[in-house]
Formats: sequence, C-alpha cells, structure tokens
Amino acid sequence: MIERKQIFVDGQWVSSSGQDVITVINPATEEPTAIVPRGTAEDVDRAAQAAAAAFESWSRTPVQQRIDVFTRLARVTEDRADEITRTIVSEVGYPVKWTQRSQTAGAVEELDIIAECLREISWVEQVGNTQVCREPSGVVGAITAWNAPLRSIISKAGAAMAAGCTIVLKGAEVAPLTSFIFAEMAAEAGVPAGVLNVVCGTGPEVGEAIASHPLVDMLSLTGSVRAGQRVMELGASSVKRMHLELGGKSANIIFADADFERAVVDGIEDAMRNTGQVCGGLTRMLVPRQRLKEAEELAVRKAQSYVLGDPLDPATTLGPVATAAARERVRGYIRSGLEEGVRMLTGGPQPPEGLSRGYFVKPTIFSGDNRCRIAREEIFGPVVVIIPFDDESDAVAIANDSVYGLAAGVWCGDTDRARSIASRLRVGRVRINGAPLNKRGTHGGFKLSGVGREWGRFGIEEFLEYKSVIG
Repeated sequence: MIERKQIFVDGQWVSSSGQDVITVINPATEEPTAIVPRGTAEDVDRAAQAAAAAFESWSRTPVQQRIDVFTRLARVTEDRADEITRTIVSEVGYPVKWTQRSQTAGAVEELDIIAECLREISWVEQVGNTQVCREPSGVVGAITAWNAPLRSIISKAGAAMAAGCTIVLKGAEVAPLTSFIFAEMAAEAGVPAGVLNVVCGTGPEVGEAIASHPLVDMLSLTGSVRAGQRVMELGASSVKRMHLELGGKSANIIFADADFERAVVDGIEDAMRNTGQVCGGLTRMLVPRQRLKEAEELAVRKAQSYVLGDPLDPATTLGPVATAAARERVRGYIRSGLEEGVRMLTGGPQPPEGLSRGYFVKPTIFSGDNRCRIAREEIFGPVVVIIPFDDESDAVAIANDSVYGLAAGVWCGDTDRARSIASRLRVGRVRINGAPLNKRGTHGGFKLSGVGREWGRFGIEEFLEYKSVIG
C-alpha cells in the first residue's frame, strides 16, 4: 500500500487542509493500492497564490532555460521508467507491455518533443511598425484524465509550463499517483518553486475550486462533455480562456479497394487499445455493404484473440476497465444494444470466464447502423459497432452524423482519394491507411469533442496570448 500524505505547493510537500483521503483501487484485483489526500478549496487557494507569485519570474525565463529544464525532465522520466510503468499498471490496469511502450516511453518522447518544439515558436514577429509578441497566458488550472495519467499531465501542465505559464494541477482521482511522481521529477529537473503545484482531490471539490478561482487565468481539461460544460460554466464568470479535450465516437471508413483484412484488424486494435478507454478510438467501423460479412468475420476473429487477465503478465493483451462504475456502464451499453435488437457478433455483458475478480469486460462487436445508441454515444470500453455503407457519399455522411468530431480513419487504395475524403470529415484528426500518429502534429476535435489542440508546437502555442507593441 502506497501512502501519499501531502500535496505539492510552492516547491514544498505540505499537509492538506482536509482530513479525508482518497483510496486508489487496483482495477485488476479490486484491492486498495494507495491512499492520497483529498484536497480542498483552501488547498487550491494556496496553490493558486503560489502559482501567481511565481508567474512573473518564470514567464520571463529565456526559452533556452526552459528547453534545458524539459530536456532534463525527459531524462529523469527515463530514469524512473520502471516505477512509472508499475504505477500506471496498478492504478489503471493497462497491460504492462502496452504501458511501457505507449505510456512511459510515450511520456519521455512527448517531453523531448516539447523541448524541441520550443525552438520552433515565433515569439516576436515584425508586422510593419508593430511587434506582435507571444506571451504566456498566466496561471493555468490543469485538470487531467486518468486514462493516460502521465501523458495527460505532460500535454497540459507540461506544455503550459513550456509556454511560460505556472500551474495548479489536479491529477485524476482514479489515478493520482503519477501526478505526485511528476511533481518530484519536475523539482529534480529544476522547475522553480511555485511554477508547478499539485492538489489531488475530486472534481466537485478541487476541480470546481480551480475552475472558479480568480487567480487562475486559463483552464485546460481532459474529460467528459459534462465535465467540460461544467468547467466552462464556472470559468465564464471571470472569462477564463478554455482548452477542452473531451469525448469522441470516431468513424473508421474502409473502402473495398483497401488492404481489407489489415484495415479491419488495425481498426479493432485501435478501438480496443487501453480496453477501449481512449477518446479517439475508432469505435464505429464503416464498411461497404457488399463486404459486411467479411468484415464481421475478421473483426470477430481479432476480438476473440485478446487475452484478458493479470496486466503484469506479459501474455495479457487486454486489461480491465478502470473502475467498478465504468464496468457497469460499459456492460449497460452492451445490454442496451441487445435490447435495441442490434446484432451482437461476439462478447456480451457477462463476466469473462475465469475472471471472478477485476473490472473486466469482454471485447464486444456489434453489427448495426448509425441510429442505435451504441453507435451514437461514447461508451469508453471495448465495444465496436460495424456499420455498412452504400457509396462514398453515404460513408462520409454516416461518419459526420455524430455530435463528436475528434478522429477518423480512412482506408483506401488511392491515397489522393483518401485525402479528398479526409477533407470532407468534420474531425480534428484523420489517419489514412493506418498511418502512425505524429505527436508533432495536433490532437483535438470539433463539435462536442472540445476546444483547442494538444501536442507539438501547437500544444504549447495553445497557452500563449498575442500582444502588439506599436511604434
């Protein structure tokens, strides 16, 4: 059992003003794995005051100094890679091999990218007799997600610090331990006191206190649409700048001339990564009507190949969902699909055989249309709906028929045609023929998927304001 008894404010580990704690549960065993302080609004006030006091000096540090800090932070993260991997596995239940590659190595990569991209930003541009300057937004309230706990912190607190902002960070209460580790690593890398402050706690207590605090200039949240709406509502009273990365229900369009088997298998892998707990997962698979049966067979074969079990076992390829509530919600969606008469091809709401403990859900494939609830709402679990289309226009219409607009995939034998189709999709990111993600590009969406972008130079610029100096 890990016990974290203090929060991080103004460069020091100090006691929370609250007396309550949050118990972190291992989703694979359903056993307590850690206890952390349950922070309060008073804690947030102390953190915000520290961040506001540190802003003047940190915002004026030379860019090279911030580059050096983030380069050191990447190396410190490498040194603690094994600990970070074990922590994430225990908090969220990701299989260890996936955690090592995607979460831990991915965090190091993103820190290095931040350091590199700081050199690419045009901090001052001459426009006639005017200097257009880019300056940090101020104190940023960062409310991060549990499904990629360290990488979410880096995309928000990391990018904002790189821009010259100071931070009040609330790590996710489901997976808070990496926020403590990040604070330790930041201090070791040379982040000055007050630049990063960490208060763990619940959304209604700590999250809302951050969102409404008068010293917080900007809010950055990854979470549900409901959480984003609440943060927007609270921040509106003081007209805070908003950066919101919310939900998704992304379509994967597979045309007949694509490498069909590879496209279907890759699509299932994308949707099932992190047990389907990814906002950009391609959870709607769109296929030509005449090849529906083939797609169904390929998808079922892939779904049934997953090995569920202990996430520390290298043989495990699919872990549990993060909480008991998440397990019941996902199983509820599966039941709703059955109640609506959607054809289930594999999986189901029953517990997986041989797994009496842990928040496990069977990888489930449905074949239906875009009208059913499971095709329209974000499930955030290992559930995919296969939907047939008649022609290109029909495929684009189905893909765009969603309140979300985060991501999409297009598989097509003609790359130029695929790019043309991508231009018609109202989403923030389109992968063509399974191209790997480029973290120097952008991540973010249209519609209910949010406001603003993360990753690379663009993610840092999200935390900058323009100033004109004339004469």
